[in-house]
Amino acid sequence: MNEIEEHITQLGGSNEIAASPEDAKLERVPNPQADVSYVARFTCPEFTSLCPVTGQPDFAHLMIDYVPGDWLVESKSLKLYLGSYRNHGAFHEDCTVAIGKRLVELLEPRFLRIGGYWFPRGGIPIDVFYQSGTVPENVWLPEQNVPNYRGRG
Repeated sequence: MNEIEEHITQLGGSNEIAASPEDAKLERVPNPQADVSYVARFTCPEFTSLCPVTGQPDFAHLMIDYVPGDWLVESKSLKLYLGSYRNHGAFHEDCTVAIGKRLVELLEPRFLRIGGYWFPRGGIPIDVFYQSGTVPENVWLPEQNVPNYRGRG
């Protein structure tokens, strides 16, 4: 077993999505470029969760940027973790911040930010932003460029 394989259990096989984010297993792998500060971006344009009051589905476009330290998030585990929100009831703010905090706890990145661009509920779109720390020097952090929600206007 190599150094990467000892950290992952979900890659390369069939996996079910966990019943809740608390039950989902996020995995990390060693960063082979840990001596370099760079940005890794994950875009999830079809994120779903449930309203904790009505049980109706909520939809968001999530954008996660981080500057890794010693660890990278294993992308399949991230996909399965985000999918575990599909049947999870939580407000937009809670979902967005909880995802950011869990990634920070797992990865201990030099920097992380998440933008949750939620589609309208009751006619009001909600955008939620969470950030850990400040952007390291000499790191190019592109804008997220997710357009504000526009109805027919």
